[in-house]
Amino acid sequence: MSLYPPPKIIEAKVWTSLPDEFRIKDNSPEWASANKPGRQIDSFLEGPSFDREGNLWVTDIPYGRIFRIAPNGEWTLVTQYDGWPNGLKIHKDGRVFLADYKNGIMCLNPETGQVEPVIWHRHSEHFRGCNDLVFDTQGRLYITDQGQSGMHMPNGRVFRYDFEAERLDLLIDTGQSPNGLVLNEHEDVLYVAMTRGNSVWRLPLMSDGGVSKVGVFLQLSGGLSGPDGMALDQAGGLWVAHAGNGCVWGFSETGEPQYRLKSSTGMTTTNLAFGGDGNSELFIAESDTGNILRVRVGTPGRLMHSHTE
Repeated sequence: MSLYPPPKIIEAKVWTSLPDEFRIKDNSPEWASANKPGRQIDSFLEGPSFDREGNLWVTDIPYGRIFRIAPNGEWTLVTQYDGWPNGLKIHKDGRVFLADYKNGIMCLNPETGQVEPVIWHRHSEHFRGCNDLVFDTQGRLYITDQGQSGMHMPNGRVFRYDFEAERLDLLIDTGQSPNGLVLNEHEDVLYVAMTRGNSVWRLPLMSDGGVSKVGVFLQLSGGLSGPDGMALDQAGGLWVAHAGNGCVWGFSETGEPQYRLKSSTGMTTTNLAFGGDGNSELFIAESDTGNILRVRVGTPGRLMHSHTE
């Protein structure tokens, strides 16, 4: 049952597609055995993020590749390494940070293509499988450690890393598959998508550095997977990519559904980023097809750390 009127439906159309020269045909990589069993995977795109020059960076999880897409839609393979890169965010100094399921948090030099580890354990315990990451305005990094957590094993974790103090703080370890994450405008709340729980949690950030009174902000329904990547607009609205449902939901600051951006090409809408003209367009990764969708929305996106002074 829904207590709200149906949201406005807008079709998100293909902006650009992974060129055939980069599609690895007739292959079932190791990553696919757990995530897409029995299927041949030519790519699985994630982590869209814009740099200051308007290039869109994306990851290809199963083949350890990082691509840069120019504003005209031209693709460049920046690097390929031994890893499963998922989330990608850009520091304001230009460094590219990766949430790598196999290796932890990695840093990519955008000039040389070299990838090096930054954080790979806490108290000598390795991560279970990092999924996504986001910077706050102070340059601290929030990380989801998803692993194979879910309703059967709610032990997914969320961390915060302070680069200056070199300190990794554990915020929660009871997540039902923590995935995408984003901070609210005042950075006193962290929203975390719980994919297998089909919900978005609200984590109030306390003055002592911890969290308290964690609750469900959104409860979604339907789809073959659940909420994945998220983005915030300048009005405080939350945009949630719903993998397995072929859409992105647009919610108000109070959680009222306002928009449904429907994919025109596939069902695996995993992640999204604001960019384009006036930072008012959403670019959506449709992972199974290797397409990047684009749709104009009414409110500009909140500037990411990469675009701050």
